[in-house]
This record gives sequence, C-alpha cells and structure tokens, in this order.
Amino acid sequence: MYLIVIAWMYVVLMMSVAEATHSTGTLLGALVTFVLYGVGPVALVVYLMRAPARRKAIKAREAAEADAMATELPVADSVTPDAGSHASGGVNPVAPDAGVTPVRKEP
Repeated sequence: MYLIVIAWMYVVLMMSVAEATHSTGTLLGALVTFVLYGVGPVALVVYLMRAPARRKAIKAREAAEADAMATELPVADSVTPDAGSHASGGVNPVAPDAGVTPVRKEP
C-alpha cells in the first residue's frame, strides 16, 4: 500500500515541477500544488491506513498493563484503612467529668 503513496508523491512532485517551470507558473503555485495535492491527502490516507494497527497496539498495551496489575502483589499497609480501636485525631479523649457539657436543645 505504501507503493501507491510513493507513486502519488512522485506524480505530485512532477506536477509541482511542471507548475514551477511553466512560463506562466510560479513557485508559490508549485508549493500550493505540492501541499494541497500531495502532502495533505497523503498524510490523511497514511493516518487512516494506520488506524487498525494503532487500535491493535492500544489493545495489546492495555492487556499488558492488566497482566502487570494482576501479577503485582498488593501492599496491605497502603491499601487498607486504619483498623485500630483508637479515635482518629485527638491525643486524649475528653473525660466525662471534665466539666464540658454536651450541647443539646432546651426542653
């Protein structure tokens, strides 16, 4: 398939040379011909031709990552939450007879 791309680029190059060397042609016209007839369409065609290979590579990479995650040993300390019986945050709990009354509605 790349043979067609190379052949088309050759044809476009010859069209650009003919444009540049013609008595009424310009270098700007040759450049525009080369870009609009050659580089732009060929880049699009090559990109579309490579789409299945890119999709296949992405699936292979995802499968490799999934295999790596499955064989990796879990680390218990960083994954599990704190299972201790102590309250989090405070250093010392407030004693019930510390003089602090609970806040509640008046009857």
